[in-house]
Amino acid sequence: MWRTRAAAACVICRSLANSNYGIRRKSPLQNLHLVSRSIHHPYYPSSKFQRPPLRISIQLFSSLNRLPLRKKKLLNVKYGYQFHRNFWLARLASRLLKLRYLILGSAVGGGYTAKKTYDQWKDMMPDLDEYKWIVPDFIWELDEHIDFEKLIKALPDADDLAKLLPDFDKIGESFTSLKGFFSPGYNLVSEVIGASDLLLLLGSPGETAFRATDQGYDNDKQYKKVSDKEKIDQLQEELLRTQLKYQRMLERLEKENKELRKLVLQRDDKGIHQRKLKKSLIDMYSEVLDILSDYDASYNTQDHLPRVVVVGDQSAGKTSVLEMIAQARIFPRGSGEMMTRSPVKVTLSEGPHHVALFKDSSREFDLTKEEDLAALRNEIEIRMRNSVKEGCTVSTETISLSVKGPGLQRMVLVDLPGVISTVTSGMAPDTKETIFSISKAYMQNPNAIILCIQDGSVDAERSIVTDLVSQMDPQGKRTIFVLTKVDLAEKNVASPSRIQQIIEGKLFPMKALGYFAVVTGKGNSSESIESIKEYEEEFFQNSKLLKTCMLKAHQVTTKNLSLAVSDCFWKMVRESVEQQADAFKATRFNLETEWKNNYPRLRELDRNELFEKAKNEILDEVISLTQVTPKHWEEILQKTLWERVSTHVIENIYLPAAQTTNSGTFNTTVDIKLKQWTDKQLPNKAVEVAWETLQEEFSRFMTEQKGTEHDDIFDKLKQAVKEESIKRHKWNERAEDSLRVIQHNALEDRSISDKQQWDAAIHFMEETLQSRLKDTESVIEDMVGPDWKKRWLYWIGRTKEQNIRNETKNELEKLIKCNEEHAAYLANDEVTTVRKNLEARGITVDPCLIKDTWHQIYRRYFLKTALNHCNLCRRGFYYYQRHFVDSELECNDIVLFWRIQRMLAITANTLRQQLTNTEVRRLEKNVKEVLEDFAEDNEKKVKLLTGKRVQLAEDLKKVREIQEKLEAFIEALHQEE
Repeated sequence: MWRTRAAAACVICRSLANSNYGIRRKSPLQNLHLVSRSIHHPYYPSSKFQRPPLRISIQLFSSLNRLPLRKKKLLNVKYGYQFHRNFWLARLASRLLKLRYLILGSAVGGGYTAKKTYDQWKDMMPDLDEYKWIVPDFIWELDEHIDFEKLIKALPDADDLAKLLPDFDKIGESFTSLKGFFSPGYNLVSEVIGASDLLLLLGSPGETAFRATDQGYDNDKQYKKVSDKEKIDQLQEELLRTQLKYQRMLERLEKENKELRKLVLQRDDKGIHQRKLKKSLIDMYSEVLDILSDYDASYNTQDHLPRVVVVGDQSAGKTSVLEMIAQARIFPRGSGEMMTRSPVKVTLSEGPHHVALFKDSSREFDLTKEEDLAALRNEIEIRMRNSVKEGCTVSTETISLSVKGPGLQRMVLVDLPGVISTVTSGMAPDTKETIFSISKAYMQNPNAIILCIQDGSVDAERSIVTDLVSQMDPQGKRTIFVLTKVDLAEKNVASPSRIQQIIEGKLFPMKALGYFAVVTGKGNSSESIESIKEYEEEFFQNSKLLKTCMLKAHQVTTKNLSLAVSDCFWKMVRESVEQQADAFKATRFNLETEWKNNYPRLRELDRNELFEKAKNEILDEVISLTQVTPKHWEEILQKTLWERVSTHVIENIYLPAAQTTNSGTFNTTVDIKLKQWTDKQLPNKAVEVAWETLQEEFSRFMTEQKGTEHDDIFDKLKQAVKEESIKRHKWNERAEDSLRVIQHNALEDRSISDKQQWDAAIHFMEETLQSRLKDTESVIEDMVGPDWKKRWLYWIGRTKEQNIRNETKNELEKLIKCNEEHAAYLANDEVTTVRKNLEARGITVDPCLIKDTWHQIYRRYFLKTALNHCNLCRRGFYYYQRHFVDSELECNDIVLFWRIQRMLAITANTLRQQLTNTEVRRLEKNVKEVLEDFAEDNEKKVKLLTGKRVQLAEDLKKVREIQEKLEAFIEALHQEE
């Protein structure tokens, strides 16, 4: 029976050992071992064996996936049957199953340990989300430049990892390779951090994290990973290229932001955002004040926005107090003389760098450098002197200055000229009254904070400013009293209690919100702000005034003063700014209503916008000069030039030559006179004509009415631009030289090519002579009076002189009738004869009167004769071609006028080319320069663009801008709260 049971047990062992369930799984090896040991080693006395059931169903589970395995029925065995030869097979199966489960268990445990180690590394890494603003933006964009897909592909896949797991001895080496694989990225991060100077913030946590990683790798040397060497080398090269790409950028940023980073690293992120808001807030408020200072208050809208007004007697230390608050020696200094000659608005705000800049300038003055401080003081002094008009000592023009720096209290201060009691030599007689009016104008603002500066080293009875302040603020609700030079006062004042009375407000007849005592230096202008601060703190620490409780600690030092003034300033701003915004809102409504009623179809263009519109119109009109046709230019030039030179041609060339006896002498005289005329006068006259023609055309385009689109508001501006452009324009000097050669060549030509040109010359000569004859007839009529027709029709009589000239004219006409070939001049005997004939009729005549009358009579006779000769020469072209051979007809005068006419045409063509190619463009350039100069000159624009429409648009623009900026400021102020 025992054998039967043993045989059955062996059958069970064999079936379990030889059965295959399809997957690797863990069996109850311990139970199987006990059964096997109990059956095959019956000599163990302690072995107890209970008979198993004939049919059992075993439910098995896998330690890998925890899924239920399929059931397997066991064989039916009989008790007492045993196979002794299968004992070694069961033991072998037991050992193999144990080894396989150990391997799988180690793999699972190693994976869990690796995951846990990774989570520990991740937890040890510092949280850098709060410091992202420090790292440059390109660091966060590295994924755009580094191919991380290649990095992922370089890692072995799951199959390779499964193959490597059984090799326990090399797992440590594999993790070491993985550490070396990640080391290039770590080196890149370390170098980037070092180059951007951020190691102060990121170095220690990052180093700690990587050290933790190294320890994890060293502790887990039992695991293995085989790296791909080629992929690692390729990835390292890519990382190095990326590093070199940004190295130069990092070096440049390091140089520019070195000081800023030092400051930023000392502050947390929250504090930085708050300071940015404060900085923008005070800048917004300062912009509103700048606009208000330029705005001419109309419609009873006044500037009641708060600012700190610094007033005091001359040399009381106003400027020194302001410099201590601004922490820089920014104002010019003098020994006892007046240095503040105009109001200076100083906007204090907090910033990373201690700099100053003017409202209308982009230059920043570094207040940490002595050369920039000297340049700033010099610039302020120059601006003050330039603002003072001739014959005055002080100016009402405000100089706007912004000072930014670390630790500065946000506020707006206005430093006013010191109040004086006596006008000294060199000052304007009204200097005292002007300073009082400026001070009252700023202090009468109900929201202005009055910073009253009193010199503590002089007797209180000599103070002038305290009476003025008490008049402006009798209740002392917005006055802060500051006693300066307390160190000197403590030494010189016999009774220190007098200083206590001043600080307690019991000595002066004025009230104030607070009283402060400060020390602003030892009287040496070269002292630095730091040394003055140290001296002030040292003085008050050792002062008897504090030790004996005459002064309280919060009432001393400029630092406490600055804090108190800033708090008072912002309190006043919050209480009054909304009321001021409502006032400007009402003003805007009134202005818009007035514009709609008066100019319903016009856009609201302010002075600058109107100037830009006028500028475009003027430039369009200048461009229109290039659209003038060449024919129009030449016609105008030729006509104008002939009008200018015709008198010279007739009187000095044609008439003298016509007095000659033959054609040779005529041509010689003409050539000589034309040559002299060309060399000396003609080119200059031609250039003058061209320049005047260009001016006339330009003026015509500028003043031409454009129908309903014409806006007479631009007339003044256009006239001024035209005059200034013409004044600046100069004709090219070389033009006369080239023009002289062209004219000389044109006048030397005598060859008329066809009958058409011949007829044109005759027509030109006839028009000229008829015009001259008409003028001569008019002169003679003025000399002798009206003829008998006009006397009968208009009842007009002759004067005595006209009767004498009429009788003289009749005698001279008889003389010409007797000798039609008479010369152009009267001989002396002929003058005597005419005079005696007139005396015989009882008319006394002066010889000069006879000669003057003869000149006009002979001129008329000559012109009529020349016109008759023109008619005869109409058929003379045939004889001209034969050089007048075998002909009594001579037409040399026709040839002369043809030469003149041809010279005029060629000159007009040359001038037209120069106008269109050169001078019009130069004029356009001058116009642009003038417009640019006018655009920068606000006074010029105010003078040239005037009228109710312009002023209303200007006021409307200013009020809108003020209201919008005030609303933006109020919104930012509420956000800060």
